[in-house]
Amino acid sequence: MPGLTAPSDYSKEPPRHPSLKINSKEPFNAEPHRTALLSYITPVDFFYKRNHGPIPIVNDIERYCVSIGGLVKNPLEISMSEIRKLPKYNVIATLQCAGNRRTEMSKTRKVRGVGWDVAAVGNAKWGGAKLADVLELVGISKHTSSSPLGGKHVEFISIDKCKEENGGPYKASIPLRQATNPEADVLLAYEMNGETLNRDHGYPLRVIVPGVIGARSVKWLDRISIIEDECQGFFMQKDYKMFPPSVNWDNINWLSRKAQMDFPVQDLGLAQTLQNCLLCLNPSAGPLKDFQLKKNTVLIQSHSEAFGLSAICSLEDVDFVKPGKVTIAGYAVAGGGRGIERVDISVDGGRTWFEAQRCQRGNIPYQSDDLNNDKWAWVLFKVVVDVPESTVIIAKAVCTIAAIVLMNITIIPTDVFNSYLLAYLLLVDTASNVQPENVEVVWNLRGILNTSWHKVQVRRASQVAISNL
Repeated sequence: MPGLTAPSDYSKEPPRHPSLKINSKEPFNAEPHRTALLSYITPVDFFYKRNHGPIPIVNDIERYCVSIGGLVKNPLEISMSEIRKLPKYNVIATLQCAGNRRTEMSKTRKVRGVGWDVAAVGNAKWGGAKLADVLELVGISKHTSSSPLGGKHVEFISIDKCKEENGGPYKASIPLRQATNPEADVLLAYEMNGETLNRDHGYPLRVIVPGVIGARSVKWLDRISIIEDECQGFFMQKDYKMFPPSVNWDNINWLSRKAQMDFPVQDLGLAQTLQNCLLCLNPSAGPLKDFQLKKNTVLIQSHSEAFGLSAICSLEDVDFVKPGKVTIAGYAVAGGGRGIERVDISVDGGRTWFEAQRCQRGNIPYQSDDLNNDKWAWVLFKVVVDVPESTVIIAKAVCTIAAIVLMNITIIPTDVFNSYLLAYLLLVDTASNVQPENVEVVWNLRGILNTSWHKVQVRRASQVAISNL
C-alpha cells in the first residue's frame, strides 16, 4: 500500500514501556502489571500489546488510503484527510484478548497460545469515523443486512504479515448488519485517549468493534471488502473458537463451531447448553437445532444468568497483606453491551458472599440499567474489608439475560436423548447458572474465554515474619 509498509523482520519495532511484562518478544505481546488496570481509562503505555507479526511502518501519511470494494456498486479509495472530514465520534470501549487469563487455564491442562495473566485487557476512549458513515460512501445504507450485490459481511484486511496466514495479512469480518448499525459504534479509529494512535495500536487507522473479542478489531487497515460469506482467514476459521473440554487436537472439527464474536461471556441458556452437550458426546457434530421430548412440543421459558470475566487487580495471585483493612479492587466486563448486574466477593473461599461497589467514570455509583453508562466499557469494582489471617479471596461478575426457547418435534433415539439430558443436568449442576467456580468447566484447547472465578490467596505479613524466625 502507498504510504504504509509491512516489515519482514523485527528490526524496526517501536519503543515500549520498560515495566510491561513481555509474554512473547517476536511477535511482541505484552501486558502491564495488573495494578495498571485500576484506573477507568487505561494509559496507552499500559494498554496490552497483541501482535502477530512485525509492526507496520508509515512512510508517507499523505499517500496512505484505504480501499473499499467487493460486493459494492461504488468502490473507492479513501484517504486519512477524507476520513477526518467525516463526523467524528468518541467511544469508550474495552478491548480484550480472547486469551486473557490463559496462563491460569494452562495450569489445569496445557493449552496453545501466548500466556496471558489478567491484564490482556484495557479500556480506552477511541476517536474516529463510524463505519456506518463510511459504508454509505460506497452505496450501503444504514441498518442494512445485505448489500444490493449480495454482501452480508464486512471483511477488514491489515497490511501486516502473519505466519499463520503464510506471510499474508491479518484479517477478520463482522456481519454487515452490525457494521451498518450506528448504535453498534463500530469505528474506523485514528485516536486513542485523545491522541493519535501509536504504531503498536494500529497507526494510522484501525477498526474498533465494541463488545466483541479484540481479535475482530483489525489494526493497520489496508482494505475493507464487502463479501457474501464470513471471512475465511485463519483467525476466523482456525482460531478463536470455543470448544468443550472433551475436544483435543486429535478430534477437533473447526467447522463445528462459529467464529467467536462476543466477549468472554457465558449464557447458560438451554439451547447453548444442549449444543455443548452434543459436542461433548460427539465433537464432530454440527449445530444443534431441534429436540424431541417424548411426543410433545416443549416451550421452555428461562431466566438465565450470564457472566462476564472479572479479575482482582489490587492483589497478586499469591499475596501478603498487613494486618487491618484490605482493598479488593479490579474490573468486570460483559460482552455485547450488556451491563454488570453485580460483582460478588468472598473472603472465605466461597462460603459466603457480599456485593462490591461498582463504578465507571468519576467514581459515580454504577447501575446496570442507567442509559448514561458507557455500555461498551468495563465496570470497576472495589471494597475494603478485614480478611482472615490466611484465606482465598474470590471475585465473580454477573449479568442477567431472559430467554424463551421453542423446541420443535424431531426424532432422536431415546438413548441419545437421555445422554443429552444427563449431560445437561451435569452441566447445570456444575455451573449452577452462575460463573463457573473452577477453570476445568471452561477449559478448552486454545485457552480462550476463561470466565471462571478469579481467586487470589492472601496471608498476613506478620505470619510470614513469624514463620521466618
